This record gives sequence, C-alpha cells and structure tokens, in this order.
Amino acid sequence: MREILHIQGGQCGNQIGSKFWEVVCDEHGIDPTGQFIGKTDLQLERVNVYYNEASGGRTGPYGQIFWPDNFVFGQLGAGNNWAKGHYTEGAKLIDSVLDVVRKEAENCDCLQENADECMVRDNEALYDICFRTLKLTTPSFGDLNHLISGTMSGVTCCLRFPGQLNSDLRKLAVNLIPFPRLHFFMDAKNMMCAAYPRHGHYLTASAMFRGKMSTKEVDEQIINVQKKNSSYFVEWIPNNAKRKAFLHWYTGEGMDEMEFTEAESNMNDLVAEYQQYQDATTEEDIEYEEEDGVEN
Repeated sequence: MREILHIQGGQCGNQIGSKFWEVVCDEHGIDPTGQFIGKTDLQLERVNVYYNEASGGRTGPYGQIFWPDNFVFGQLGAGNNWAKGHYTEGAKLIDSVLDVVRKEAENCDCLQENADECMVRDNEALYDICFRTLKLTTPSFGDLNHLISGTMSGVTCCLRFPGQLNSDLRKLAVNLIPFPRLHFFMDAKNMMCAAYPRHGHYLTASAMFRGKMSTKEVDEQIINVQKKNSSYFVEWIPNNAKRKAFLHWYTGEGMDEMEFTEAESNMNDLVAEYQQYQDATTEEDIEYEEEDGVEN
C-alpha cells in the first residue's frame, strides 16, 4: 500500500485542505467523526493511502479525523507578509514541523516518494471557471477551494482506488517532465492558472480517466487527441534523445551518459547489418559461398 503524507500550511492552505478532506472523505465513505459509512468494499480497500486508524481528535468540522499531536502553530500569524512567514515566524516553527513530518514518514509502510510536481493554480483562473463554466454569479472562496480539492482528488485517485490503468505520481513525473526544472503542470481545458498555452507549444501531456473504462476506449481517445492536436506540441519531442530530454531520470539512478551513446551506436550498427543482408543480391550470395569454399 503506497501512502501519501499530506501537509497543509497557513490560512489558505488549511482552508483548501478542509475542502479537500471533505471531498476525499466523501469518496471513501468516511464521516466527519472518522467512522466508515460507505457502501462498497472498494472505498476501504486502499483507504490507508491517506488514513490511519486511531482514536481521539479535535472538535469542529472534520476535526476528529486529525491526530492532535500533528497540529503545529505559533502565537502570531504572518499578516499576509510572505517574508515574515518564511524568515521570522516560520523559522521558529520549522523544527517542530519537521519532527511531525519525520514521525509520520517513519510510520508509513510504503511512502509514495516525493515526485516533485507543481500543479499551477491561481485565483484569477479559478474565478473565470466559476463564472464561465459553473455559471456562478458570486463565487465564494469555498467554491474556489472546492475546484482545487477536486483536482487534488483526481491526481491521487489512481493510488486510492484499484483499476486496470492505474498509475502513480512517480510515473506521471517520469512521462511529463523532460527536464528537472520544468515540473509545473497546467490543465489545458479549464485553465486553473492565468496562462495562455495556445500562444506557445506543449512539451508533454497527460490524460486522466476515472470510472469504468476499457483499455481500448482509452487508447482510441488518446490516438484521437494525438491526431487532432499534434501541431500544438514542440516538433522535437519524437527525437527527444538528441536534446537530452528525460535524461535526468536515468543519470539520477546511476547511469552514465555514455551508455546512451554506446547503445545508440550499437543499434545503428545492428540496423545497418540487417539492411546489408536485406539488400544483398543473388550474385553476392554466390560470391560468399565461393569464398567459403576456398577457405575450406
């Protein structure tokens, strides 16, 4: 069972986290007191990705699903000043936070490794979705947070529920991040950040499916997308080895860059040898036989 260590910080982070736990609890059939009220065994099969069985908790909406020792807080807030939160008040709390994180990490049986992925979101784009897509006239922060919690739930559903096409955060990173620093992801259809990708080109793309779907249906949809949108992607992706894209995933595990060069050279030699015998004529075959006879 792969587990995820969830950390939320600050007023914004905790408000988003509150909505996120509402969504995840609903999907797994967990009520605000931490009791299972679901209808199927699938809701419990991988519930340990986010939950540990325990007693005790705090009051308030969904407060009882949190272990009291995992709350870390100071006497003063940052007052919307990032520098104060990072360098002053935050510096006083960092050791306490790391102690809690370390304790939770050590209690995990199979912690999902840090995938180093940033899902880009901002309020301007979230408001735009509320106005244009959801047709809300006066969206609240709760509405915005619900959108974010929905994407967080979608990204982690492959770990929380069984399925034929299951992936995980590491596989997502390996296929979407061609270079180490380029790990910022955006949603093209309902942009959750105020960016305009149509003014440029995509490097990589991923499609996520939830629910009962056959592998054949998924393959057909992906081929469709590839055919219709090929012009929106950078041209060099099919030959990405020449630009050393995705190379860091392999060198980071101990491979040497020269191994790729040697492998390419061996493959080219092999192809050339096959080509040589494919293009050989009957006369050349006779010559080979005569030469063999002389040597014998």
